[in-house]
Amino acid sequence: MRRAENSDAAGHEAGFTILEVLIALAVVAIVLGAIGGVVASTTRGVRSVEQHVVLMETARSVAAALRSREALTSAQTSGELFGNRWQIGTSPIMDGPVVVDSRATWIPQLMKMRVQSPSGAAVTIDTIRLQRGR
Repeated sequence: MRRAENSDAAGHEAGFTILEVLIALAVVAIVLGAIGGVVASTTRGVRSVEQHVVLMETARSVAAALRSREALTSAQTSGELFGNRWQIGTSPIMDGPVVVDSRATWIPQLMKMRVQSPSGAAVTIDTIRLQRGR
């Protein structure tokens, strides 16, 4: 009897069954899918940050190129820089308790700047610009 048991045990080969291989492949596929999702999400985030940096750099360059303290027209000024369109509009500050004296050395102006990329993403910056009084 012992011989039959030994020969029976010797007849089985060591290895994985087809079910074990399919389960292992399914686990690997799920892990790779999750990794692919994380990579895609990270790539989208990096593109968004890069686009925002380019828009902010364009806005900074446009603001730096404005003539220092000279009066801007009330109409909008616009142009294109680094492939991005920009617009600047100024208006006197009328809100709140600020009363502008015509003899003042400095007159605050509200400056609205909008920069838009060719893809449609945009950034708007509202700031105060001091303008020399007349």
